[in-house]
Amino acid sequence: MNPVRVGLIGLGTVGGGTFAVLERNQQEITRRAGRGIEIAAVAVRDVAKARRLVGEALPVTDRPLELVRQPDIDIVVELMGGYEPARTLVLEAIAHGKHVVTANKALLARHGNEIFEAARARGVMVAFEAAVAGGIPIIKALREGLTANRIEWIAGIINGTSNFILSEMRARGLPFEAVLAEAQRLGYAEADPTFDIEGVDAAHKLTILSAIAFGVPINFDAAYTEGIGRLAAADIKYAEQLGYRIKLLGITKRTALGVELRVHPTLVPMQRLLASVEGAMNAVLVKGDAVGVTLYYGKGAGAEPTASAVVADLVDVTRMHTADPENRVPHLAFQAEHMADLPWLSIDDTVTSYYFRMRVADRPGVLADIARILADHRISIDALFQREPGEGESQTDIIMLTHDAVERDVNRAIAAIEALPTVLAKVIRIRQEELV
Repeated sequence: MNPVRVGLIGLGTVGGGTFAVLERNQQEITRRAGRGIEIAAVAVRDVAKARRLVGEALPVTDRPLELVRQPDIDIVVELMGGYEPARTLVLEAIAHGKHVVTANKALLARHGNEIFEAARARGVMVAFEAAVAGGIPIIKALREGLTANRIEWIAGIINGTSNFILSEMRARGLPFEAVLAEAQRLGYAEADPTFDIEGVDAAHKLTILSAIAFGVPINFDAAYTEGIGRLAAADIKYAEQLGYRIKLLGITKRTALGVELRVHPTLVPMQRLLASVEGAMNAVLVKGDAVGVTLYYGKGAGAEPTASAVVADLVDVTRMHTADPENRVPHLAFQAEHMADLPWLSIDDTVTSYYFRMRVADRPGVLADIARILADHRISIDALFQREPGEGESQTDIIMLTHDAVERDVNRAIAAIEALPTVLAKVIRIRQEELV
């Protein structure tokens, strides 16, 4: 049987890793797929640089649109990233009857509905395991392995850069800015780390997971996003004293009122599995009604871990290449005609528990005033401690954990607390999840 011919767009970190894995494991991949998978052409910005990696025998072009239109290409692998020209190239490949494999979470979070509908109409596949959590097969687990379950929630560490920074801040007691600089030096963070540290990258991935878990259209605009840039080493230390660790989590839940979709720093109890995930690793918890809580852990980025997912998609597409489109696994796990139109909850409607840190004047009655405001807004205190002020200090920190409360009530209570003359700085608020 003739090999499947692949057109590869992008030969950066992931593209180079994909080329290397296909070359090194060609025999094993052929045994699994039932036929060979070979790269037939490569499209890149820098042809000379690409030549040094792939050699002279393989066609290399700087015109990706020509590649996707080549009649002898069966599958287009898009690894260039970004919104454009990636969207145009993917849609053009689909229009020409080619299957697509992509690692582009930003593209799918913004344009996934359009892309999947175009693929369904044309009878081709779009595979995207590498778009979320690198080498961890979380997409396959949700689409296939957990099909029997009604998914209740997903909570994940799905950005390795942020997790590395938080891990180092905790272990070494360093401020955010110092650890970010170290992450950039080591290559864990980009020169412009905005998407990572502000939670945008995690929100892209979570949006895709939420759609697959609940059978809803992709809706990145519904995601609440809060990054780690304002976290202080003091909060990480106080959380540790209370038995928690702070992680940047992507959380999506199906509730009676609708779907939650949120990324933010979160207090996680130390005894939970996610609390022990350190460094640049990723981990995703999925709660299904039948199976309970399952954990998926591994490297969420890097050349060969992500290439592992790209090549796995290539094998899946090769296996299903000639199958009736109606008998393939739907892109978002649910048949298109059975997608649900559930409401999306605002962060103001979210119910969770909270950590507060309040910088206050060290004088009698302060705690009573704060407790009264919380009670007026239906917020009950679960635990608290007050830092002993040093000799000569007239200020101190009050640390509180609350029971579950509605975010809208919390916002109003914080505004009232900050208006007290004895509260000397903005209240630090971090959400808390038990994950059971």
